[in-house]
Amino acid sequence: MDNILEKIVEALDSKNGEDIITLDLRDKGSLSDAFVIVTGNSETHMKTLTETAEEVLVKEGRKCKIEGEHSINWRLIDAGDIVVHVFSHKGRDFYRLERLWEE
Repeated sequence: MDNILEKIVEALDSKNGEDIITLDLRDKGSLSDAFVIVTGNSETHMKTLTETAEEVLVKEGRKCKIEGEHSINWRLIDAGDIVVHVFSHKGRDFYRLERLWEE
């Protein structure tokens, strides 16, 4: 799984995604094993980041479900054991997923 996470992070970085982090949730009792969290600067940038992450997951043979495609604050790509969260700055500050899962 680490290899696919690296590919997602590299792809998001290549599209200037900001504050990219991965969270290992295997020991947290979560429905997924890992989260990737990234921030975009605009709705267009968030759309690009969402499409980029989806492309990597599909190339790796993962089926994806995308939620919040029209949200200006948060988009989610659910690939089962990996979930990618694409936030606006405002959305990331509001939801603070990093802090929620650190606790």
